Amino acid sequence: MMRYSIRGPHKGPALLATAVALATVAACSGGSPSGSGTSAAAPSGTSSGTSASAAPTSAPPSPTPTPTRTYPLSTAPRTVPAVRDHEAARGPGWKPAAPAGVVVAANSAGLADEGKLLAGELGIPYRGTAAAGPGDVELALGGTGARESYTLTVRDGRVRITGPDEAGVFYGTRTLKQSVKGTGAMPEGVVTDAPAKPQRGLNVDIARKFFTAGWIEDRLREMADLKLNQFGLHFSDDQGFRIASDSHPEIVSAQHLSKAEVRRILALAQSLHITVVPEIDSPGHLGAVLRAHPDLQLRNVQGVPRQGAIDISKPASAQIVDDLLREYSALFPGGWFHVGADEYQALTVRSPSASYPQLATAARQKYGPQAGVQDLAEGWLNDRAAVVRTAGKTAKAWNDGFFRGGVVTADQRIEVEYWTGKEIGARPPAEYLAEGRKVVNLNDEYLYYVLGEPNQFTYPTGRRIYEQWTPLVLRGTTPVPARYGPQILGARFAVWCDLAGAQTPAQVANGIRMPLTALAQKVWDARTPTLTWEQFRTLATQVRG
Repeated sequence: MMRYSIRGPHKGPALLATAVALATVAACSGGSPSGSGTSAAAPSGTSSGTSASAAPTSAPPSPTPTPTRTYPLSTAPRTVPAVRDHEAARGPGWKPAAPAGVVVAANSAGLADEGKLLAGELGIPYRGTAAAGPGDVELALGGTGARESYTLTVRDGRVRITGPDEAGVFYGTRTLKQSVKGTGAMPEGVVTDAPAKPQRGLNVDIARKFFTAGWIEDRLREMADLKLNQFGLHFSDDQGFRIASDSHPEIVSAQHLSKAEVRRILALAQSLHITVVPEIDSPGHLGAVLRAHPDLQLRNVQGVPRQGAIDISKPASAQIVDDLLREYSALFPGGWFHVGADEYQALTVRSPSASYPQLATAARQKYGPQAGVQDLAEGWLNDRAAVVRTAGKTAKAWNDGFFRGGVVTADQRIEVEYWTGKEIGARPPAEYLAEGRKVVNLNDEYLYYVLGEPNQFTYPTGRRIYEQWTPLVLRGTTPVPARYGPQILGARFAVWCDLAGAQTPAQVANGIRMPLTALAQKVWDARTPTLTWEQFRTLATQVRG
C-alpha cells in the first residue's frame, strides 16, 4: 500500500485539491488488506478521509496527520479443523506479498524445516535465522503451553507463530496456509490453539492390499494439513507380510516395501510431526508367517488347522514373533508398537480347553491349575508387550484381546484400541475405562472403511462422523459418560482391505477424504461444530483444494 503524507502547510486551492485527493484515496481503498505495508487503524467511528468542505480557507491550517483507514473487527480464520480461540483486532491482516519472507527466531533453529516448507507453500522466500522485517512470517519456539499448542499473532503487517514445541509451531503454519489458501489472507488478531486429544490419525491395512510408498506419503501430507499426528501401519496379516525382513526373509510377500522405502516414509512423517505406529498382529492374523512355518500353525484336537492362528503353546512361536517385534522396533523410531491380540481362533469355540488341549496344558503349566486357554492368550499379550517395552515402546492392542475373570490380567500399561462390540465375548468400553485403562477410539460403526463392505459394513461418511460421532462414542452409537473423557486418548480412522479388489488405491484415497476431514475436526476441537455439514464440506474444499 502507498503511504500519503502532507509535508507542510498548504493554502487555498492547493489545500482543497489535496484534501479531495486524500478523500478519494480513502474512499477507493475500501478498507481491503494490502500486500506489503500497514496503516494504523483509526478508532471505531472515525472517518478515514478528510472533508474538503471542512477545510479552512481564511488562515493557514495546522499540519495535517497521515490519513488512516478504519477496519472492522477481524473474524476467526476459516480452517479445518477450526481454531480453538481467536482474539479479534482491527487491521488489514496479512497476505503473502513482497517483501514478505519466512524467518526463524533466535534459539529456534530446529524450525528450519517448518520454515522452508511454509515458504514454498506460500510462494515467498525463506531467509533462515534472521530478525523479522516488514511483512515477514516469524517462527519461534517458546512459551509454556501444552504440547502441540501454538499462538499465531497477526499485527503490524507481520505474522508470528510461537509454540512450546516444534509440532505446535508446525500446526500454526497449517492454520496460516489454510487461511491463505481459502481467502488469500490471514486475519488480524491472535489465534490461541491446541488439540483436544493427543492421538489423532489414520490406520491403513497394507497387508491385505498393497499400497505403494508414494500413496502412503500422499496420505501423510493430507494428514499433516489436518493436524493429524498418528499413522497406524498394519503390514502383517493372513494375506501378506509387506515390509522386507532381515530376520525372517522367508515370510515376506512378493509385493512389499523395502526398508529404504520405509525409511523414506518415516523421514517424511517425522518432518510432518506424524508418528508411524507399526502393527504385527498376533497370535491371530499370522497367515503370511505361517505359510513359511506350517509347523507352528494352531491345530485342534482333530488336527484341523485354524486360519491365521499360531500355536502359542510352542516356544518357537514366541521366538519368531519376538524376532519380528525386535527387528521392526529398531526400524520404526516412534513411541508405540501395536501387537494385535484380536480374534484368536482358539477362543471362538464352545470349549477351548477341549478343542485345544495342548493350549490348556500349557496354561496350567505356566499359570497354575486354575488357568485356561484365555489366560495363556492374555499371557501371550503381556509377553509381547514386554518385548516392545524393552525397545522403548508403549504397546497397543485391540480391545477383544483383553479378557475379564481369568487368572491372568492384561498389563495396565497397554493401550486399548477399542474397535468393536460385535466379537464373541467383547466387553463394553466402560469396563476398560472403569479399570483405569487408557483407550483409543476406532469405533467400527463410524471409523471403519472396509473394502467391499463385507459383514454388514458400509462405507462411513464424513457427514455421519461430523454430525453424530465424538471420541466418547466408542461402541455403537452411545457415548460413554463424560467423566471418562480424559482416559480416551483420541481416535484413528481405519482402512481395512478385506476385499482388496473392491476399490483401487485412488478410489480409497477419494473415499476416505471427507471422513478423515470430519474426524480431524472432532479430535482437535471437542466443542459442537458451529458450521452445518454443508458449510463444513464447502470450507474443506476451499482450504484443502
